[in-house]
Amino acid sequence: MPESEADSTLGGFILTSLESGVPVAPVDGDRQDDDAVFLRVLQDRRFMHLGGIQEIQVDVRILAATNIDLRKEVRDGRFREDLFYRLNVITVDLPPLRARREDIPLLANHFLEFYANENGMAPRKLSADALRALVDYEWPGNVRELENSIERGVVLSSGPIIGSDLLPGHITGRSFQDALLEHNPNASLFDILEDIERRIIIEKLERCNWNQTDAAEQFRIPLSTLNQKIKRLNIEIRKKGRE
Repeated sequence: MPESEADSTLGGFILTSLESGVPVAPVDGDRQDDDAVFLRVLQDRRFMHLGGIQEIQVDVRILAATNIDLRKEVRDGRFREDLFYRLNVITVDLPPLRARREDIPLLANHFLEFYANENGMAPRKLSADALRALVDYEWPGNVRELENSIERGVVLSSGPIIGSDLLPGHITGRSFQDALLEHNPNASLFDILEDIERRIIIEKLERCNWNQTDAAEQFRIPLSTLNQKIKRLNIEIRKKGRE
């Protein structure tokens, strides 16, 4: 990116971040040209838009985040040393989720409320065994993995309580076959088969980013047939492309 264009783009991004309260993008060493512009804006507190004739003075506070060891990146020449020390004023180290298990119930409740609202569902709660499984899990994917697991449980749920059978098997330690045997003992064979079909369709839709056409192709059934099943099983279709 030309320096003048980078200056304009980066400067505009800083202003947008300030006005909306959005943190600056994660810090890494892959954009050294942009880093130089960023450093200049930090030091001088002013920039000029592309095509502009006047410098704009800014008063900003920068919140930068990274999941890499920047000191090592500096030593290896992959991150600017001057930018590192300019950013490294106050450091907050956030331990991985497995090191702060007391946060798991709070985060889980937040995601339960969020995804229930997003899907137009009544409030959801975790059963005691489901919460215990979440607390005991090591979470190599940190909070994002927890969020995805809770979203899955909400989407699969048909009642207010999310049991451990609705969590991914690698978290609970149970296989899909084990989960099938945990249905209500009073459920009819039709109810059990319908629940299994619903879970399979939802999992396929999740893997296809909720693209029904792709899911139908992978199931090798007409799209109209899949749509009929989605309607009959009362499956809430999520928007595609959500990050």
